[in-house]
Amino acid sequence: MNFGFSFFIGYRYWRARKANAFASFITFFAVSGIFLGVAALIVVSSVMNGLEGQLKNRILGAVPQLTLINETGFNDWQSLTQQVLTDDGLNQHIRGVVPTTTTQAMIQSSKNISAVQVYGVYPELEQALSSIASHTYSNAFEQLIAADYNIVLGSELARKLGVNSGDRIRLLSGDGVVYSPMGPVPSQRKFTVAGVFEMGSQVDASVAYVHYQDARKLKRQNSQEIDALRVYLTDPFSAPQIAPMMVNAFALQDVEITTSDWRQEYGHLFSAVKMEKNMMSLMLSLIVAVAAFNMVSALVMMVVDKTTDVAVLKTQGVTTSSVMAIFVVQGLLNALLGLILGTVVGIGLTLNLNSILSALGIAILGAGQTLPVALSVTQLSYIIVGSLLITLLATLYPALSAARVQPASALRYE
Repeated sequence: MNFGFSFFIGYRYWRARKANAFASFITFFAVSGIFLGVAALIVVSSVMNGLEGQLKNRILGAVPQLTLINETGFNDWQSLTQQVLTDDGLNQHIRGVVPTTTTQAMIQSSKNISAVQVYGVYPELEQALSSIASHTYSNAFEQLIAADYNIVLGSELARKLGVNSGDRIRLLSGDGVVYSPMGPVPSQRKFTVAGVFEMGSQVDASVAYVHYQDARKLKRQNSQEIDALRVYLTDPFSAPQIAPMMVNAFALQDVEITTSDWRQEYGHLFSAVKMEKNMMSLMLSLIVAVAAFNMVSALVMMVVDKTTDVAVLKTQGVTTSSVMAIFVVQGLLNALLGLILGTVVGIGLTLNLNSILSALGIAILGAGQTLPVALSVTQLSYIIVGSLLITLLATLYPALSAARVQPASALRYE
């Protein structure tokens, strides 16, 4: 097959003024469909990526991403984790490891009561790792001092309880239950509200932080013992892959551990976001598919108009594959035009989306909030390659129709 010849003829057909006005009309809408579909896919995918990344930071930055549990306790956990993290395969995925303890509790103020997930931490170890520390007002996180029984609440939880810094609240934990003649009695203790944090997500209404030793005492456990470690990951979504690697690494140190990660509590939320992102991409991909069907119609009309030309080319010795390539080239040139325009406009809209919305006076997330946008080069390449494949498949049927033209039949009445 002489591709250079096929490209030349296909390009001439593409540049030439169409004799069939209806075919030109359909071609215009096919190119416009590819343009709009690609642009919409880029913008919507970038916004969904931004929302997913925002959720990842606001939720998974506040809750344990991966927890390592040893029922008998970790002896000298610092040296143990240092030995484990000498493995380069783990070290590059882990930002840090710190002690942690957690309990589900009821929190009570003079005005209201609510369920809460209480995390016990060492603030000095968490400062460089936890996003909570940077989202806490008035450096309240630093006021978590052992035996002072201070607590940092989520902003929504504090509003629900009607408390401010300095107010006293009561925590009742089911982990420290003791049995009396009157029945089971939960462990309880009064705490002072040191301040609040605000992540802008649902954790603001259900999470509280206290000092590690205070949390252990609330659970009626040894305050010096460490039986759980909280692992901060460079990518929280990698927790399912990192967990078995950590189990094997600790096994080499003769320490048996079990693991849990964020999926137990928040996996359903991120699964819903992922499904929504995939469904939006699928729906917008249908725009490109419909445009490809329009391109089939336009190319079939072109084949009908050029039947005589194809027959003459065949009598001159042009091969069947070369004839097919002529119309494939013509279809792909239309697709490339729409794809290039759609990519340029899509990227431009994505990078300037918040400025455009602000100029139009549109606030999708409410006044003062900007839409999170994350343009992914990988997704961009998938969109471009996928669009090209769809349009390439759309050109095959018209190209095959042109290749089946019989010169004797086509030129009988010429």
